[in-house]
Amino acid sequence: MKERQELVYYDRYGQQLESEGIYGETPLRFAYETALGRICLESAFKRPWFSALYGRWADCSCSKKEVLPFIERFGLDPEEFVDAPESFSSFNEFFSRKLKAEARPVSPGEDDVSFPADGRHLFVPDLSQSGPVYAKGRRFDLPALLGDSKLAKQFAAGSAIISRLCPTDYHRFHFPLDGTPQESRLINGPLYSVNPIALARQLSYLWENKRQITVIEGSPAGDYLFLEIGATNVGSIVSTSQTKQFAPRGTEKGAFRFGGSMVITIFPEGRVQPDDDLATQSADGIELYAKVGDRAGEILA
Repeated sequence: MKERQELVYYDRYGQQLESEGIYGETPLRFAYETALGRICLESAFKRPWFSALYGRWADCSCSKKEVLPFIERFGLDPEEFVDAPESFSSFNEFFSRKLKAEARPVSPGEDDVSFPADGRHLFVPDLSQSGPVYAKGRRFDLPALLGDSKLAKQFAAGSAIISRLCPTDYHRFHFPLDGTPQESRLINGPLYSVNPIALARQLSYLWENKRQITVIEGSPAGDYLFLEIGATNVGSIVSTSQTKQFAPRGTEKGAFRFGGSMVITIFPEGRVQPDDDLATQSADGIELYAKVGDRAGEILA
């Protein structure tokens, strides 16, 4: 019997490796680690209608009863919430909750690059090279991911921060740099999981899944890309910022409805230097846990 893959990440705040508590671990492992599960994955789990059904439950008032047990099980801090846990009318309303500004301050350095979301992050220094991205020797298919050969050529040797949001995380995402967002482009696709259990099997889920791509112009590091990747049981990707208006670093860009999700920010070649802990852990293929607004690195001249 194949040994189960244990998910570990490096906690920036505790400065140690931690085991990840996976919400829905049993069905996830069934879908991606068993022959029968992979049949169900291709026939049902990856289909938008499957996630839509789950989203309807999460929008229903009957799902409200799951809020308090979820908070207790995963040790969330209600003091960070703008609204009291009892006030949410559905699980989805709780899931896309707002946090108090003081709960997620934005790093103050003028040349800082901030993390775009709460989550577990990997830094890819050169998208044209292979590296330990969820498994050894993995490389991005940038033309497929972006669906645009011109953009793919522009960012071919760029760097990226891959930010994976677990269902237990704060699910709003924010701009990591000042800039002016252009109109977003949606690429429809299936909804595979973006958990490492799935991505270790097939990284191409990232460029097959439904995703939204935005070019951010005029940042201190040059134009960069912001991608929101849909996943199994993600009800929707909601944009909350106004297109083509200047957005200071840390401004909210949008939110995910229920489910694990991912944000990928892609920067021009040679313009972003990651912080030491992010660089070190990423080189070993280990995600670093950090909160939105915290410093991820700095802009290089």
